[in-house]
Amino acid sequence: MTAALTGQQSALYRASPHTMGLAEETPAMHSLSYYPGCSLHGTAQEYDHSLKLVATRLGIQLEELNDWTCCGATAAHSTDELLALVLPARNLLLAAANERPLLAPCAMCFNRMRVAQHEVQSEGSPAVLAELLGETGNGWARSLTQVKVISLLDLFTQPSVAERIAEAIVRPLEGLQVACYYGCLLVRPPSILRPDSAENPQAMDQLVRSLGAEAIDWPFKTECCGGSLALTRSEIMLTLSRQLLRMATQLGADCIVTACPMCHSNLDTRQGQIRRRFAETYDMPILYVSELVGLALGFSPQELWLDKHMTKVNRVASRVASARTVAGRGPTLH
Repeated sequence: MTAALTGQQSALYRASPHTMGLAEETPAMHSLSYYPGCSLHGTAQEYDHSLKLVATRLGIQLEELNDWTCCGATAAHSTDELLALVLPARNLLLAAANERPLLAPCAMCFNRMRVAQHEVQSEGSPAVLAELLGETGNGWARSLTQVKVISLLDLFTQPSVAERIAEAIVRPLEGLQVACYYGCLLVRPPSILRPDSAENPQAMDQLVRSLGAEAIDWPFKTECCGGSLALTRSEIMLTLSRQLLRMATQLGADCIVTACPMCHSNLDTRQGQIRRRFAETYDMPILYVSELVGLALGFSPQELWLDKHMTKVNRVASRVASARTVAGRGPTLH
């Protein structure tokens, strides 16, 4: 049974949400094309798994693109300009044939798809691109740019989906202090991705509050974690990720929530290296936004595969497990 919401939570759901890149409600949100990308089939399987659990609970059908391929994140755009265009373009053409919005939950994939659309639309499509894609004429380029590519935050903050989340909440996460971490790729470049704010976005903050948790006010929500420098300049990555963990800890966060597999990897799997390098221990749980929503919808940490995280999520899981029933509101953290 769905728990009753507080007046404050209901008001948050009724309000027009901040969206990361959509100016208005996107139609047909009950059925979406789905591009998981490489990470969600590899190192971020729990992201893919938790997202599908939540989507099923909300009545949203996700149809994975048939024969999708890597979009080129994160290296193609820094090594080969044409490759950085043709890789996402191929997947966008697959999505165009489905005539539905395309959900790209990985922030890196979402970024590359939107940038590719922008480049084709503003710069035109070189003949070699059509040749590599096996396309003729001009219609393919128009079809590619007309695909509605959405991030997971776009989906969760659409009014109709936000209402479904409100109706499905069984465990309001009251008392949980959450640091919303957007990172670089959901907000930059702002002229292409069109976030509500490139420096202080609010979409995830609003979602977190609507789940009953507290989105802390912190200045590092769009700072870089080091990204793929984890492989080439690990000292830089460790320094940047340490700054994020330290600030979130100082401000009293119980966890950091993200929608980016690369950010999650750096912040979750590198805490041991940060401890050895800087003699500082954080043990900060790092959750995907789909996992936090899943907890509020009543899924257990085991069902959400939270045990796959390198940094234990006991701090969050124990608070959820100790939820108590409050008359008229359902389980509440204490």
